[in-house]
Formats: sequence, C-alpha cells, structure tokens
Amino acid sequence: MKEIFEWNRLLFNDLPVNFLFEVVFRSIIMFTVLLLTLKLAGKRGVKQLSIFETVIIIALGSAAGDPMFYHDVGIIPAIIVFIVIILLYRLVTWLTGKSKNFEEFIEGKTECIIDDGKFSVETFKKESLAQDEFFTELRIKSVEHLGQIKNAYMETSGEISIFYYPDSEVKYGLPITPALFNLKNKEILENGVYSCTFCGNIENQKSGVATCSLCHKKEWVPAIKTLRIA
Repeated sequence: MKEIFEWNRLLFNDLPVNFLFEVVFRSIIMFTVLLLTLKLAGKRGVKQLSIFETVIIIALGSAAGDPMFYHDVGIIPAIIVFIVIILLYRLVTWLTGKSKNFEEFIEGKTECIIDDGKFSVETFKKESLAQDEFFTELRIKSVEHLGQIKNAYMETSGEISIFYYPDSEVKYGLPITPALFNLKNKEILENGVYSCTFCGNIENQKSGVATCSLCHKKEWVPAIKTLRIA
C-alpha cells in the first residue's frame, strides 16, 4: 500500500527525473504538429467556430495533450490521429459545399431573432440563448430597447447581427436595461404604452390586467422610445 504524499510518486509518477527532458521534447513535437494541422485546416477566429469545428478542436487538443506527458502514449499514433481528424474535417467540409441540407445539419442556419422591434417568438424558442444572455449581447452593442432594432439575426457562428432603425423611425420598444425591465408586472397601474416582456409586442393599455394579443402572456413593462447613442 502506497503512502500519501509520497513525493517521488506525487511529482514524477515514479518516473525518473530525466523524463522531464522527454516531456519537453514531446511537447515541442505535438505543439508543432497541432500548429501545422490548424494551419492546414484554415481555422477561423475562435469566436467564429461552429459546433463541428469545436469538436475538431477538442479532438485535436486531446490527441496533442496526452503524448506530451504520458510516457505510455506514443507520438506516432497521436500523429495518425491528427491525420485522420484532418481528413474527416476535409471530407465534411467538402460535403457541406455539395449539399445545402448537410450544411444546415452540420453548421445550422441563420435565424431571425428580432423582427420589426419584436421577438420572433417561434425562432427564439428554438435557440438555446437565454433571454438574459441575449439582452446582455444587445446592451454591449449600446441597445436600450427593442424599438431601436429593425432586425436581429443569430448567425451560425453564434454571433448576433443587428440592423437598426434610423433615428427618425425608432419606435416604442421593450426596455432591456435591468432597472427598467425589472419593473415588469402583471397588473398595469396606469394607462400608457406597454411592452409584453415575453415577445416585445407593444400595445396601448389601460390600468388593470391585460393579455398580449401575440403570445397571450400577461406580464408587461412600460415601453420606452429613446434614441440609440452609439
């Protein structure tokens, strides 16, 4: 039975100290192979990676990491793994160029999230992006309410593309700053222009309880019509 805090085992896994030189050599080789592989694959920026490309990166990282410090993992088998991965990458890339359906299956497709200052409810339901996370993305782009946005799209890369209304066409919209959005209530306290907190639909409401004509939800917040300051 091995003792705890057995320093040679804990630090070196019972390997000789000179194995560290081999670790350095393995790391240099695998780093070079990984760099050349990504160069050949034509990688885009990390933020632009698709799900498929993320899988490729994870597979390459695993194949590169193990031979760097596991003495029982050979470099040649790891390089074979690299070759297989890059061939699969090339094959899938070729197939996506030949078949639109296959491309949408692998890469997904661009979805309209906001249309005419309101959520495209059915599309938004299909996306994994939570409302709070989406609002954060919009606030980073200096958006204060949905009435400033003509259209917003979820790209296949996961980024959000926004097309704004000119100042002369900005309309009442759902406020997305926490201070205003958190004023949401099921009871309308006074007459005015309100926005449904679920779909962003704008309606003139009287005091009391009201149901949204689009999504049939009953939670409202006072709408605003401020201009966007870039």
